[in-house]
Amino acid sequence: MKDYVIEKEKPDFEVRTDLALEERESYPGDGGEISGVSLREWKEEKSQVKLTEVKILDKQGAKAMGKPQGIYLTLEADQMAKKDEDYHEMVSEELSKQIRRLIGNMVERGTKKEPLKILVVGLGNPSVTPDALGPKAVSHLQVTRHLDQQYGEGFCRKRGLPVLSGIVPGVMAQTGMETAEILKGIIRETKPDLLIAIDALAARSIRRLCTTIQLTDTGIHPGSGVGNHRHSLTRESLGIPVLAVGVPTVVGAAAIVHDTVNTMIETLYSSMSTKGMGDFVQEMSPDEQYDLIRELLEPEFGSLYVTPPNIDEMIGHLSFTISEGVHQAVFP
Repeated sequence: MKDYVIEKEKPDFEVRTDLALEERESYPGDGGEISGVSLREWKEEKSQVKLTEVKILDKQGAKAMGKPQGIYLTLEADQMAKKDEDYHEMVSEELSKQIRRLIGNMVERGTKKEPLKILVVGLGNPSVTPDALGPKAVSHLQVTRHLDQQYGEGFCRKRGLPVLSGIVPGVMAQTGMETAEILKGIIRETKPDLLIAIDALAARSIRRLCTTIQLTDTGIHPGSGVGNHRHSLTRESLGIPVLAVGVPTVVGAAAIVHDTVNTMIETLYSSMSTKGMGDFVQEMSPDEQYDLIRELLEPEFGSLYVTPPNIDEMIGHLSFTISEGVHQAVFP
C-alpha cells in the first residue's frame, strides 16, 4: 500500500470522463504533486481488485481536478466484463466493504442505532442499454420499506433490517422533470437518511469500460460525462448525504482515436525506418493532437460515443454485482 500526491501541469484539452482516477492520470508523469489532492493505491489479494482512492482536500485541489471536494474511490477489476459468477461475487464483497466504509463516514448514527433509511436511485434511461445500469440494479434490490407499513411500524427495526426503498426516475425526455425535482419530493415524503445513486458513466479509456466501479461521497452530476448537464444530486441540493456508484459504459470516439495515435507514435518511434514519422507526430503537443482528431471526427460524426458490442450481457452482470454489493453493505 502506498500514499503519495501528484503535481504537474495539466493539458489544456479535455477528454470527457466521469472518473476522478482518469482526471488524475491526465497529468503527465506519475510523480510530483497536485496541491490539495492525495492519492492512495492498494490491491486486494483475494479478489485481485485494485483500489485507488483520490481525495480532493480543498478548493485548490477541486479547481485543479475539475471536481468537488470529497473522496473518489475506484475499484478496477479486469475480469469483471466477463461472465464469471465467482469473480463477480468477490467484487460484490469488496464493493460492499467499501460502501459500508463510506456510509459510516457520511451518516451520523448517534447512540440509538436505528436502522438506516436508504433510498436507492437508478439513474438513466432503461430503454437505452448503455444507460440502463442504474434502473436494472434497482430492479434487483430487495426493498423493505413497505414491510413497516404492511406489518406495523418497527418491523424492520426489530429485525435489524435497513429501511430500503428504490426508485427509477427516468430521464427528462420521458418525464419532463429534472431528476433532482422528482427526488426532492420523494425525500420530503419518505425522509431517508442517505441516498445511493447508481449511474452509468463515461470513461476516457476503453480498457475501463465495464471493468471499473467508482464510489464517491460527493454526489452525482447526471449526464455530465457526455456533455448533457443536469441539476446535481448532492447533499447541498437534496439535504441528505449522497453516495454515488458508477460504472463507465461508454467512451468518446475522439478519446479512442487519441489513445490510438499515442500507440501509433510509440510503434513508429520504435523502428528506425519510421522514426522520422514518429518524431513528426510526437512533436505535436497533446492539445494539437487532440484538436486535430476532434476537427477530423466531429464534422463527420458529431460527438460520437462508443460502447462494447456485448453491452447487454455486461449490463446484466454488472447490475447484479452492484445490487449485491449494496445488499451486503446494508443488510446484517
